[in-house]
This record gives sequence, structure tokens and C-alpha cells, in this order.
Amino acid sequence: MVVGAGIAGGGLAAVLARAGMDVLILERTQEHTDRVRGEYMQLWGVEETHKVGLYDDLRESAEANVIRRLIRYGDLTTPEEAEQQAIGLDALVPGVEGALAVSHPAACDALDDAAVSAGARLVRNVNAVAIKPGHPPTVTYVVDGEERSVRPRVVVGADGRESSVRKQLGFELHATTPRVMGAGLRVAGTEAWAADECVIGTDGEWNFLVFPQSGGFARLYLMYDIAHKQKLTGPDKTRLFLEAFQLDSFPKGEVFATATPAGPCAAFPMNDTWVDEPVMPGVVLVGDAAGWSDPLIGQGLSVAMRDARLVSEALAQGDDWSPSAFAPYVEERAERMRRLRYSAYVVARLSCDGAPGAVERRGKFETRVNSDPDLFMVRVAALIGPEKVPAAGFTDEAMALLFQN
Repeated sequence: MVVGAGIAGGGLAAVLARAGMDVLILERTQEHTDRVRGEYMQLWGVEETHKVGLYDDLRESAEANVIRRLIRYGDLTTPEEAEQQAIGLDALVPGVEGALAVSHPAACDALDDAAVSAGARLVRNVNAVAIKPGHPPTVTYVVDGEERSVRPRVVVGADGRESSVRKQLGFELHATTPRVMGAGLRVAGTEAWAADECVIGTDGEWNFLVFPQSGGFARLYLMYDIAHKQKLTGPDKTRLFLEAFQLDSFPKGEVFATATPAGPCAAFPMNDTWVDEPVMPGVVLVGDAAGWSDPLIGQGLSVAMRDARLVSEALAQGDDWSPSAFAPYVEERAERMRRLRYSAYVVARLSCDGAPGAVERRGKFETRVNSDPDLFMVRVAALIGPEKVPAAGFTDEAMALLFQN
């Protein structure tokens, strides 16, 4: 049983159903809606979709857009320099043609459809899910006013940040203190922008991000110091959000400043969370239910795909579906999320620094990182995968080098 039909739940259900397993998916909502996040998949996440056979589902059914270039505009370079120094995302991970930008609801629907087509049963409008762990666990839930009961061999909690599975079973969720606010908005009418180019940059108080989607849509984000968390609130927040893309360092941002809103504009505190041991007898947590990476560095979809692969591999090993069977997943995830917390801290400290002297500090950081191959690798960990960077890059000593005066 998979509780939650989002990215992690739908993806895992599809992989398991295609492997011939009997899968029941329980989903609280009738339809997936805009969550104002989770619409960009890093290269290492795309690599995971190839490994589990879900790439075509996202590219074709969800019409995911391939991003082949990353341009880093900002107040340290001229726009011309930024474009000349663009990073080719199609040459960093073998077999991966680029990152993916996709509508979150469309991605969820595509993965759910893949699961159902492979034989999984999807039940929507489910509430009051109650789980008693064990071998096997016992689950009751209510749908259309009727209480049902089932005893699956294992329950996968994939029900997101506010996971009822995690809460009712007492999994402890650890969290960092938010340093950054993140606001997002989906817009239409951006055909003038190259669909295969994304943007990440910092200009003054704003860390701005642009991820083009199919059909002239784009997902825009603004990150800023949490000390100014009221900046994008109230009835004018959408207008203020779009106006923020009128930047001297990003003159082409006018395409987005004048775009048409195509979804809600919302802002959230950004932080990292994690569960040390996301397993117990008959239950395993995946995706945001097991803890999430700070959305500032855009790892959510990639984390979900890696979780889906590792848990599906554990279930495919044999009949032992006890907590010990998931030990490789638990160990890998713990280190993966630790490294991502490290990366998010570095990005937050540099990209969302609105204090006096911030431009000078960023300039020193850029010079230092670009002249030291080991430090540079830490920067690209979010793109290529945290496990592909030497462990020495995620230590207190490396942090001291990154931020030395």
C-alpha cells in the first residue's frame, strides 16, 4: 500500500506495479493542484528516472521540458558575461540530455496513470487513514463515508510534508531553522524566452530563478532573507512578485515581469527536515514524508526519484520486507540529506544575503570557488548528485575554506 499519489508515491507505485507487484494507492485529494514548488528536476534526478524507467512518462505524458543551459545572471557580471559563461547541462551527466521542468500536477498525473496502467489500484478522496505497524501492518481508511480495512505486506508513507503516516506513528522529524523565504508563481506568455534555458541569479535582495515549461509557461521563484518575510504578502503580492524581475543584471527578465499569472502566488519559509530512521515494522517513509531538502536548491523531485528507486530495489530483493531490508536505503538517504543540507546552507548564506557588503562577499566566494577544483565540486553537487562529490567537500574544514575572509 502506498499512502499518497504525488511524485514519490506515484513514481514508486508505477515502478512496483510494472515489476508485477500488487499495489494499492490511497490519495486524499480528488485531483492534483499547483503546490507552488516541485517543478524542476536536477540532472541527478533525471538520471534516476532513467534507472527506474519513468523518464518517458514525464517527458511524454507530463510534457516535461528539457533544460539544456543554465545562465547565472546577477550583480557580479554583466548580462553579456553571464550568457557567455552559461553552463551546458547536457554535458554534465552521461546519458542525461538536460534537467527537466514540469508542471507538478501534470507530473503527478502522469506517474499515477503509469501506475494504474501497470495494474495498480488508485483510490481517491480517502481520509482517516489509520495504521497499526507490524508484520503485516493493519490499515483502515474511509472513502465515500465507508470504512475499509486491509492488511498489506508493507505500507509506504508518501503523503508529503504534513504526512499523517509519519505523525500518527511517531516518527521524529528534525528541522533546521529557516533562513530564507521562497515565493513562487507560474506564468504564461513567455514564448519570447528560449525554452531550453533556465536562470539562477542574485541581484541585491533577490535570488531569482526561472524554469521554462512547455507551451510558453514558466515557473518563477524569488528567494529572500526571512528577516523580510512580509515582503511578498497582501493583495499586491503577485504584482510585486512580477515587478521584482525588472533587474539591471537581467534585462531579459522583462519577459517574465510582463507575463500573465497562471496560478497562485505564495511564499513559504524554507528549511531542511529529516527523519533519522524512516522505517518500522511494516512501514517505510519516502519523499517529503521522510523529510525534505530546502527548496532553495531544488532537490525535491530528485530526492523522490532516488527514494523510489532504492525502496523498489529493497522490495525486489526477496521476501524479507522487515526494517533490515531497507537498511541500504536508510543509510544512503541519511548521508544524502546531510550533504544536501550542507549545500543549502552554503547557497542560502551567499545567494540570499541582503546585509551590507553582500556583493563583496559573493565576489570573494566566486573567486575562491572557481580557483579551487575541490570547492567547485561542492557547488555542482546539487546538479550532478551529492554522492558524486568527495566526502571531504562536506566537512567543517571545507566550510571554513568556503567562507574564509
